[in-house]
Amino acid sequence: MDSVKIKCRAKINLNLKITGKRADGYHDIESIMQTINLYDILTISVIDSDIVEINLDGDSKEIPYDKTNLVYKAAELFLDTLDIKSKTVLIYIGKKIPVSAGLAGGSADAAGTLFGLNHLFGGPLSEGELHRLCAELGSDLNVCLKGGCVKAQGRGEIITPCEFRDMKISLIKPLELGISAKEAYTKFSKKDKQQGQRFKYVNDLEWAVIEDYPQLQYIKEKYPNAVMTGSGSTYFLVNDNFDENEQGYWVMNDIAATKNGVELFV
Repeated sequence: MDSVKIKCRAKINLNLKITGKRADGYHDIESIMQTINLYDILTISVIDSDIVEINLDGDSKEIPYDKTNLVYKAAELFLDTLDIKSKTVLIYIGKKIPVSAGLAGGSADAAGTLFGLNHLFGGPLSEGELHRLCAELGSDLNVCLKGGCVKAQGRGEIITPCEFRDMKISLIKPLELGISAKEAYTKFSKKDKQQGQRFKYVNDLEWAVIEDYPQLQYIKEKYPNAVMTGSGSTYFLVNDNFDENEQGYWVMNDIAATKNGVELFV
């Protein structure tokens, strides 16, 4: 049995503007994203087998370990792309990135799955081919694979490296609140586009959801410089800290921005 461990890093959206609605149902965005040194760890193992089989497990009760998980879909896509028909893939997901938090934990894990399997199979896919598979699976995978400071366009899959600057990121998230990307984008579509109100926000999706959640309003009132990342419900500060004693909130301070995306855990 061959095995590898992969770091799958979270990202934050330093800004996020929605520029239009696409024919495929997605929205076009422009966002500067930055990976941070908060990561899940995947343990990926490959065993010889007479059939193709993918088995997921992990330490979180908040995610499914079946075909609906983006990690499963990534493993399946990799095996199909290479026409592999006789391997069992075992993936254990060690979660540190909060779920439904706007930090791209699921996307990072899926990108890490492609990267890890490519390593285990001897690197048959180029970086460009891995990015093509990432774009096929979702919107944030390409950013998570590449890492660093990245300008994301299209639905998030078109990426351009930006100048990296050292910074410390602090995060706060309501413990009992997760917001899916579907919910946030749907609410954005239904909002009356009062441009003056919208452009008060660095993140258009924060503008779309904040009125519906007192927990987010509390964060914004107490920490006016905090910005929601992605579809939420996590907020971040740059080079500043949240109160670690906030009741009902998960808080992590002083997380380094990083130039790295997914990589081997050594």
